[in-house]
Amino acid sequence: MGGLLKNIGALPFLIAVFLNTLVDLGHKIVIQNTIFKVYDGSEQVFLTAIVNGLILLPFILMFSTAGFVADKYPKSSVMRLAAWFAVFLTIGITISYASGWFWVAFAMTFLLAVQSAIYSPAKYGYIKSLFGKQHLAEANGLVQAISIIGILAGTVIFSVLFEMWYPQEGADKSEILATLVPVGFILIASSVIELIMMYRIPQLEKQNEDHQFDWKAYRTGKLALNNLKPVFGNKTILLSIIGLMVFWSIAQVLLAAFPAFVKSQTGETNTIIIQAILGASGIGIALGSFIAARSSKNYIETGLVPVGAAGVAIGLFVLPTLNNHLLMGLDFLFIGVMGGMFIVPLNALIQYHAGENSLGRVLAANNFIQNIGMLFFLVVAVAFAVAGISSANLLLLIAFVAVSGFAYTVYHLPQSLVKFILSYLMNLKYKVNVEGMKNIPATGGVLLLGNHISWIDWAIVQLASPRRVRFVMLKSIYERWYLSWFFKLFGSIPIEAGPSSTKALEKVAELLNEGAVVCLFPEGTISRNGHLSVFKHGYRKAANLANDDVVIVPFYLRGLWGSQFSRSSAKLKSSTRNSQRRQLMVSFGQTLPISTETELLKRRIFDLSINSWEGYKQSLPSLADAWIDSAKRVGSELAIADTSVRPLSATDALYQSIILSRQVSVISDEQNIGILLPSSRRATLINMAGLLSGKTLVNLNYSSKTQTLAETIEQSEIKTIYTSAEFLNKLKGSGVDVSDVLAHLEIVDVDEMLSKTKQLSKVVTWALVKFLPAKLLKALYSKNHDGQLAAAILFTNDNKGDSQGVVLSHQNILINLKQVAEVLNAEGNDVVMASLPLYQAYGLT
Repeated sequence: MGGLLKNIGALPFLIAVFLNTLVDLGHKIVIQNTIFKVYDGSEQVFLTAIVNGLILLPFILMFSTAGFVADKYPKSSVMRLAAWFAVFLTIGITISYASGWFWVAFAMTFLLAVQSAIYSPAKYGYIKSLFGKQHLAEANGLVQAISIIGILAGTVIFSVLFEMWYPQEGADKSEILATLVPVGFILIASSVIELIMMYRIPQLEKQNEDHQFDWKAYRTGKLALNNLKPVFGNKTILLSIIGLMVFWSIAQVLLAAFPAFVKSQTGETNTIIIQAILGASGIGIALGSFIAARSSKNYIETGLVPVGAAGVAIGLFVLPTLNNHLLMGLDFLFIGVMGGMFIVPLNALIQYHAGENSLGRVLAANNFIQNIGMLFFLVVAVAFAVAGISSANLLLLIAFVAVSGFAYTVYHLPQSLVKFILSYLMNLKYKVNVEGMKNIPATGGVLLLGNHISWIDWAIVQLASPRRVRFVMLKSIYERWYLSWFFKLFGSIPIEAGPSSTKALEKVAELLNEGAVVCLFPEGTISRNGHLSVFKHGYRKAANLANDDVVIVPFYLRGLWGSQFSRSSAKLKSSTRNSQRRQLMVSFGQTLPISTETELLKRRIFDLSINSWEGYKQSLPSLADAWIDSAKRVGSELAIADTSVRPLSATDALYQSIILSRQVSVISDEQNIGILLPSSRRATLINMAGLLSGKTLVNLNYSSKTQTLAETIEQSEIKTIYTSAEFLNKLKGSGVDVSDVLAHLEIVDVDEMLSKTKQLSKVVTWALVKFLPAKLLKALYSKNHDGQLAAAILFTNDNKGDSQGVVLSHQNILINLKQVAEVLNAEGNDVVMASLPLYQAYGLT
């Protein structure tokens, strides 16, 4: 989430959200705790429900106006207006405390709710503008977590202050309020700071001059109906709002009934304990929101919805059976975690699917429907209280409601549950990253076209897409009895080669025209080399039958070549297998017209591949860290061989390079070190030793003119040259005398470095390399873990013959190694011959 906080205005916005929550909650806790102290039983439940009803009522009454305001005016301006309103309200609340006017303070909860009704649609609409579509789920999780932290802080602070300043048992309402004037001052200060923060956030939208308020339609109720159309016209938005309504309705009943339940079940009258138990659900929601945000980085993980719904139902069924405060708190914590996982993706789906010009109305409608539901549930709670039915039975009733909600979710979104299971299984071995999710239109027909790397491409694309995807797949696989039910659940479309494919492609066009998302792999088969192959023209038949408003979204999958589900070589699969999760990237490109020709489509997917690899490069470690990982994986197998000495295993190569790196760190205090050696075992070891010691390598061109060599050394600010006496003699024997160039430098013989090392040190180092895990070896022996730093400098001659240095980072070189490995797709008995000199780019690679 750290990346989200880098947005301009993010921090002031989140501080304002926190303070707004604090102000709303502080006054509510004062009123509810006063009711708890003064009233008992059904009367207590009744008044608590009325307070909650007063908070909900403005969201219902102001549904049309709040949505209009959020859509017409810049959302930052609307939030500033709400903040000014909060300042004046908190002053009025403080006056009512000082005067002991309980029923005036009671009514002030309604006015605070009016402020929230204006503020809420603007706040959630501003999330989309500030953080962007691609980060909706992550940003919602962050905002939800901040809100919950505000609720928790307010619950703790105001409950403690209430109990601290509570006058005495038997005090009346006016006496209690009179002691709480300092709470009013805290509310005023919080609202003033919130107002200041609101003027620190950027204004990201312009006023919509075309959006005019229709007073006649408002009076007749037509405006309310029109504002509900974007909700009822989109099944995903409607289902999401219904889910949120059920959750928050259950929460309202819990708030109304639980204090009386605890009082009757355990005899507890301390409001701090009551609020602490309720506050555990807030901690849970914050944790659940964090889990949902982490699970939905750059995409929306809808698979969490049914899991969260099931968890809430289980927690509610357990609650009435408990009579221990600690167990109650743990159960509320569990309900909160499940609730956070439930509501974050639903909020993100609403914002994602709402159109830019109707977002405010959709969010206001969301508040409207939620509050209608919550008000209805509070009426039920009041009815239970009037009828004298126990709070335990009321809690049992809402548990049944939660179960019904879970069943409804699974019935209407069965693929979400399957998607969660898929997501869980995928996350065991893979980390799915998504780029360009914002390029998938929220509505309308979309034809997804991309590369086909593995047998599980369909699962990765579905996880990355915020919309349900219908896949076209081979009929022979579709009809396998143990898989057909699964593919039917996802609405897959079977196809077979030849003339009979026409019918399937007609079905694809039909679905696209109905507004569905359909995925096709234009290559027609899984790649055998990891690269884009020839695109077949079959998809064009479906495209030609689709309406003009249907669009193509190209995509590129990276990271699955070399997995167990690809057709890569066994050697590549084994060499890329490690204990860490494989990093996958799904890159969605900008929309293309449905009439886009095959060549242009392939070019766009190829462009995505370049961007995807560039993004992957940023996640790569230093070469030293990668070298340790590779050497530990290869172990005793052959790693390096040349014609002069015996071959080295990976373990031996690593331990010798570590011994050399210690000496390099002592000998060279400068950053850049020179290496004057041909391609050989010793050259490889000293290069790796330099990287382990955190140095930048400069492999010198011994075939160049002595003047050019001297210029290279001077430009690189080299003080030490690592070479061998044997090689310098060979150079001299072939007519290349570099003694004058090297005269003022420190010359270190690599062979002597190894021979001077004590035998005990060699044995200990070898044992550590052999038996310690790679993570510890990297901590002990790798001096650089930043892949963006310079690893090597290569020198080339320009048109005038002058030397030019090119700096290569660790990531530059490592990404080349990754790409070469995938291109070669090496088998187990293949050997790479390093015949080129190390001062050339290919030789160094």
